Amino acid sequence: MSDPVFNVLFLCHANAARSILAEAQLNALGHGQFKAFSAGSRPAGQVDPLTLDFLKKAGLPTDGLRTKSWDEFALPGAPTIDYVITLCDETAGETCPVWPGHPVSAHWGVADPLTVDGTEDEKRQSLKNAVAALHKRIELFIALPIKTLDHMSLRAQLDDIGKTA
Repeated sequence: MSDPVFNVLFLCHANAARSILAEAQLNALGHGQFKAFSAGSRPAGQVDPLTLDFLKKAGLPTDGLRTKSWDEFALPGAPTIDYVITLCDETAGETCPVWPGHPVSAHWGVADPLTVDGTEDEKRQSLKNAVAALHKRIELFIALPIKTLDHMSLRAQLDDIGKTA
């Protein structure tokens, strides 16, 4: 019997940078154990061009990355989500749709690189900071002994990961 694949939904307000970065990184680092998705409460309509450029230069796949509403994942026929991770305070404070299957949820606050008001180099540095924070947390997440932890323990572990600097 093969190992299960866990579906992870990263949420952010606009689904234009942070959640896209997390989706791309987990899909690259998850070694087939995870399938990442991203969505937003109020999607921007397009992925931030600097974010896509950054991912391409980092060698991460960008095919299929798009902004989408979190409502897509509450519809019949949507993938069953095992984990929901919010990345911005706006989304963490909103009332989320009811996700089928009662996924484990956590908040991993990451500063929004799109709010940087500065030069292109400063914006790129902000993207690097967000990528680094997400990369570290994703590595900790994929190292968890998921099969041996119950729902409450998983939530506590994910919450702790979210506090990692």
